[in-house]
Amino acid sequence: MRGLAAFEGTWRIIRRIDDRLDRQSGRFEGIARLTPCAGGLRYREEGVLRLGAAPAMNATRSYLWRAEGAAIAVHFEDDRLFHRFDPTLAHPAADHACDPDSYNVLYDFSLWPEWRAVWNVTGPRKAYRMESTYRRG
Repeated sequence: MRGLAAFEGTWRIIRRIDDRLDRQSGRFEGIARLTPCAGGLRYREEGVLRLGAAPAMNATRSYLWRAEGAAIAVHFEDDRLFHRFDPTLAHPAADHACDPDSYNVLYDFSLWPEWRAVWNVTGPRKAYRMESTYRRG
């Protein structure tokens, strides 16, 4: 059974970004570290983002992951809930509404320990897809 502890450690990330609104694509390459913290795991990713013709830039992102029964609750750094997913499923989905935008994710754990997260984000000023592939690093 895959639970929160299965994600602890270092993961290499390759992320493809397709921005349909701005008609540009991008790529992020970096590392995600999930380390123990009070109540769960701290998710911290660092890497290099290349978006369209813009110069490459350093990028970081952090979340808090907490076990809630069989599910994992992903929180922003300020502790607001982002979404929940069931890691015991091969293809769990989750949503996050941030009016007027909508964030929809489909996880793919069918090739565990390699896994993917595909986000589709829509809104008046947003229309993009991000596909992240995680491999043990």
